[in-house]
Amino acid sequence: MTDRPVTAFGPDFPFAYDDWLRHPAGLGAIPAERFGTKVAVIGAGCAGIVASHELMKLGLHPEVYESAKLGGRLRSEIFEGTEDVVAELGGMRFPVSSAAFYHYVDLVGLESRPFPNPLTAAAGSTVIDLEGETHFARSLDDLPRLYHEVATAYRTALEEHADFAALQQAVRDRDVARLKALWDPLVAQWDERTFYDFVVSSKAFQGLGFRHREVFGQVGFGTGGWDSDFPNSMLEILRVNLLELDDNQRFIVGGVETVLQRLWRQPAVCVHWPAGTTLSALNGGATLGRACRIARNGAGFTVTDQWGVARDYAAVLVTCQSHLLTTSVAVDESLFDQKLWMALDRTRYMQAAKTFVMVDRPFWNDTDPATGRPLLSMTLTDRLTRGSYFFDNGPDRPAVICLSYSWMTDALKVLPLAPERRVELALDALDKIYPGVDIRSHIRGAPICVSWEADENFLGAFKGALPGHYRYNHRMYGHFMQGAMPEEQRGIFLAGDGISWTPAWVEGAVQTALNAVWGVMAHLGGACAPENPGPGELWPRIGPLALPD
Repeated sequence: MTDRPVTAFGPDFPFAYDDWLRHPAGLGAIPAERFGTKVAVIGAGCAGIVASHELMKLGLHPEVYESAKLGGRLRSEIFEGTEDVVAELGGMRFPVSSAAFYHYVDLVGLESRPFPNPLTAAAGSTVIDLEGETHFARSLDDLPRLYHEVATAYRTALEEHADFAALQQAVRDRDVARLKALWDPLVAQWDERTFYDFVVSSKAFQGLGFRHREVFGQVGFGTGGWDSDFPNSMLEILRVNLLELDDNQRFIVGGVETVLQRLWRQPAVCVHWPAGTTLSALNGGATLGRACRIARNGAGFTVTDQWGVARDYAAVLVTCQSHLLTTSVAVDESLFDQKLWMALDRTRYMQAAKTFVMVDRPFWNDTDPATGRPLLSMTLTDRLTRGSYFFDNGPDRPAVICLSYSWMTDALKVLPLAPERRVELALDALDKIYPGVDIRSHIRGAPICVSWEADENFLGAFKGALPGHYRYNHRMYGHFMQGAMPEEQRGIFLAGDGISWTPAWVEGAVQTALNAVWGVMAHLGGACAPENPGPGELWPRIGPLALPD
């Protein structure tokens, strides 16, 4: 046994991406005659920028296409009139188990701090408001017995259904054989069953009432809103629990988008390219525009942009949301197998909405003389806001309130509404939880809101696999292994958190980007150093379980 911390190691493909990244031999090498070869990268989100960074280091020439803004769903919007007061519209909390992602955070020299999640020291205090009943807490110990029963029941259900402690120890130990022996049977058992089925079929919850299941859906096992995931495949949730993706989360100081902005501009030690080379320099200081067509061109590919300019490439990496390949980008149908097209088109994306305001100072820390408590606390509720978070930048500096973070139906309720109306609805809801607390007079500037499903470049916030979708995920994730494919389907690769086993988490974007880097390298005749084998070398031995059709 070891006390090594849990990292995003497996369970479907237990490859140590963090070890591969930091090995002194590097990720691999390509033949010298391939130096300077151009590779098209569609999308400048996390997967696109990470992959481009590593391709540049190999001596290749990534050309990046972006339809809107560098950063993708790592979008840090700066409030007008400030330099560094941000609203994190996409990814905002990053578990410490995301070892490959934090490799790049460290590489660009950024700092992270604990995220103010409910019932954490970073939040200070939490208010849970359900069915008009409000509870103040600094830890789980302060909540009524029902909440303890819910927490215990879910831990018991994990042991009952998944032998969870042994499974997580295998992740912690990076014991591949043990991990796959425990995980692979769960794939067949739980792929076609929902999160809700997992809960209600457990003996622990059967001994409790509907109210317990309802509270679990509202509060969950960390960040709330888990009833939005009740229809999803239980495998999706098991991965979150197993890899501690909902635990020990941190935020990136200055905004997570800065990670990608710095990778774009920061020189790297590269093969072939001169000292001081950056992605920005290789791309002429800016990304290309929207990619509108991808077609086969002999042994390579032609990508046509929104202005009708066609450019030729030896390989293409696609990191945009999968539905865009049938709605926004004209892709030759022959480039993908029909089973892969099925997977890409059937991928289900979840909705999400956030509403932020900037305030003059972190006034919520003021003590209410009547109660002796803070004026406001991190809030989980069944009201329209669902989750409200508070970001303190110092006692004399502007602060940020995420008035509302909601998913699925709750997100759709505000979809057609203007930012000001969203703020009013959120304030009305919070007024009922904190009567007499004046939030409005502290607001400065214009609100910042997002509904990811309304953005033509995303069509949703993140993937949420439905029962039966494991096979689809297997096809997408394993697409970088192209040795057995027909020649006409080789050379185009997929990446992004929606391709990964861990959608909605940036670690999935990083890992699939690295898979694609290996795929491009192999496609162009390169290979890993024998002492540092990559995901492709280890795939035959530790690749994901293939379920029969």
